[in-house]
Amino acid sequence: MSEILLQIDGKQVEAREGMTLLEAARSAGISIPTLCHHEKLEPFGGCRICIVEVEVRGWTRRVVSCVYPVEKNLIVRTRSEKVDRIRKMILELLLAHAPDAFDLQDLAQEYGADKNRFEKEASFCIHCGLCVRYCAEVKKKNAVGFVDRGIRKEISFIPEIASKECWNCKECFPLCPTEALQAAFVLTKALSFPPLSFEPVSEE
Repeated sequence: MSEILLQIDGKQVEAREGMTLLEAARSAGISIPTLCHHEKLEPFGGCRICIVEVEVRGWTRRVVSCVYPVEKNLIVRTRSEKVDRIRKMILELLLAHAPDAFDLQDLAQEYGADKNRFEKEASFCIHCGLCVRYCAEVKKKNAVGFVDRGIRKEISFIPEIASKECWNCKECFPLCPTEALQAAFVLTKALSFPPLSFEPVSEE
């Protein structure tokens, strides 16, 4: 597989054909923030927080680094005034849904995002899709999915599958950046999982 040379933040980087900008940057020790990316999953590009600036033949534009493939002689800037402003806005929108999420708070501090800028819509889920995709792509169980659409979209465990598969798994729990997944599981378990039954002990 041929090597591709590109420049990221002024550093010459060697990448393999088929790599994304995010993968190339990380291979060179250059950090780009992500919320919906996981090395075991197919690129998703849902959260947009990994947006970067690329320059091709003098033309500059913003792209999502976790899905954008490397190109020869590409010039990439992971931080710029425009990139930082976009990340700040994304974080402020996400914080309206999950104001207490530690991962978001850390990024908010770095980019100066105000968690009170937008009216709270506390669903606690930021729709990163990590749990849904991990269960489908890695575990092949499809026990959790999205329900509804738009601003009403939420994650939900499929009771018929979750009651059989999730109790001894829970591998998706650590992936959730807001802990909304754990809350959804507890609710599903309370409503749908069969309760334990205890047979009374007869006294003779």
